[in-house]
Formats: sequence, structure tokens, C-alpha cells
Amino acid sequence: MAGPATALITGVGGQDGVYLARELVSHGYHVVGTLQPGSESSRRSALPYLDGVVVRELDLRDAAGFEALLEEFRPDEIYNLAAFSSVGASWDNREHVAEVNGMAVLRMLDSLLRHRDRHGSCARFYQASTSEMFGLSKEQPQTEDTPHYPRSPYAVAKSFAHYLTINYRESYDLYCCSGILYNHESPLRGRQFVTRKITRAAAEIACGVRDRVSLGNLAVERDWGAASDYVSAMRLLLQHDEPGDYIIATGESHSLEQLLEVAFESAGLGDPWRYVDQDPALIRPTDVGGLIGDAGKARRQLGWEPTVRFEQVVEEMVQVDIRRVQSGVEESADYLVATSSL
Repeated sequence: MAGPATALITGVGGQDGVYLARELVSHGYHVVGTLQPGSESSRRSALPYLDGVVVRELDLRDAAGFEALLEEFRPDEIYNLAAFSSVGASWDNREHVAEVNGMAVLRMLDSLLRHRDRHGSCARFYQASTSEMFGLSKEQPQTEDTPHYPRSPYAVAKSFAHYLTINYRESYDLYCCSGILYNHESPLRGRQFVTRKITRAAAEIACGVRDRVSLGNLAVERDWGAASDYVSAMRLLLQHDEPGDYIIATGESHSLEQLLEVAFESAGLGDPWRYVDQDPALIRPTDVGGLIGDAGKARRQLGWEPTVRFEQVVEEMVQVDIRRVQSGVEESADYLVATSSL
């Protein structure tokens, strides 16, 4: 009798990696996750959330290390979530971003081909694509067929990896697919991201720890959802009979200014403008104005629907940040409450 399915998640210590690992464990999977070697702080941050997950170190650029994991664990499914994930910081790390977000995916797909040659089969492969690939899109909302117009080194590398995934599927009959995820948040969002910068600032101001926060362009609009919803879509992608590419989005657009207002209201602060300084130095060389995704294909073929509203996502992030500030405990599995209960 066959045992539980095995899933390998690269980047298991990130927001999506943690939520996906817990989702898969809850469905009976044996889960193996990778962390960047030497990232002791990332390991300490992630481990409270990864009960039941086997954690290994892997530099995504290390093809031999990836192949060794394939041989050791023989995964049924692979979710490639590891990446250089900051759009803004990608401008100062262009070559590194191209290697990690682009060329590493090429090497992983080649490794899967070699594994199939040796063993007759290989794992199903999920590539984490992004709405940032669409950039200055002239189509609203975007669909899976919308042309890419990337506006950052991060988005360019992700577009490259996205098309590689399509080409290896069509050229070599690999089961590999991409989830084109629009912005999605949770209390586990890293503090280097502006959304978490805002919710943390609201929490600290409400608790009397700080007085003000400096922000850049607040006119940016995005289609924001909940990480918990989006990792459910990832799992569904690899259960479908045929591999494909799917937009995962809510179909609703909100500005960063709206997110700021919801966050400060959730913290009991009211009008945020009493606390905000706008800093031109925080504005990116080029930015993407607004993106909205059409997830109709995912609804029709996967039965996926977003369940958490924008306001609920922001409120949960603020409330968890308040708990962090008050308790001094930054990471706890207790922070992963059900958003719908708020």
C-alpha cells in the first residue's frame, strides 16, 4: 500500500512556504522544506511554524544539491517558492536576482529531466510566478494570455522562469505549471515589505513605541489577497489532470493609501496622516501603477475562490503585530489564527 505523498518546498521559511507546508501537512503529506544555507535568523523565525516538516539547507543555485534531495526523498510534488522576493531591492542586486529567480529554475527543470531519465518518472513541478510580470499592462484585468511588460529586475527574471516552465512542459512533456499570484499578505509577511512596514508601524505607534513612519509612493494599486487562500490554490494546481498556468487573484484593486488607512484604523489610531512622512528616496526607479487579476480559469477548472476580504487581511496583520509588540515574542504558531474569525 502506498504511503503518504511527499512534497518538496523550496523556500519553506518564507510566508508562502510556511502556509503551504502547514496546508500540505494537514492533508496528510510528508513535507520536506529547504532554507538558504547559513540563514540562522530565518531558521529561528520559521521553525515555530514548521512542526512536522523536515527542514534541509539548499542554495537554489546548487543544482547538485537539488538533485541529491530528489534522490533522497523522491518527492511526488515540488513547489518552487524560494526566490529573491523584494521588487525594490532587486535594482541593487540585479545579477543575483537573475541567478536565483531565473537560471536556478532552468537548472531545476533540467534536473527533473535527468531524474526522469534515471527513474522513468519525476515529480510534478510548481513554479511561483507573479503579477509583476505584467508590469505596465494595457489590459485590465489581466488573464493568463496577457503579454508581459516587466518593470524591475525581479519581474524580468520571474518572466524568464515562467516561460521556461511553459517550454519544458510543451517540449519535454513534464508536468510543470505556474501560479501567477497577485499580491497576498499575512502576519508572516517579511518586514522588508511595505505592507508589513505599515502594519508594524501602526502597531508600534498604537503601543507608544514610535511616533511616525516614512513611506514612499502610496498611489500604487494592487490586487491583494490572503496567503492562506493562495497556497490552497497552489496545491490544487498540482492535483489537476493537466498541467497549466493559472492567475490567482481576488479581482479587486486597492491602493497602498487604502491599506494604510485600514491598518491605522485597525490599530485604533484613526487618521494616519498625522503619523506619516513621505520620503522621495523610497520611490522605486520605475513602478507599476495598478494590476488586477482575472482568476476565472482557476474558478472554472480548479474550483478555487478567494475567501478572505482585503480588510480582514490587513486587520489580522495589525492585530498580530500589536501582540508581538506587547509580548516581545516575534514568532509563534499562535499567530496563525483563522482570518475569518476576526
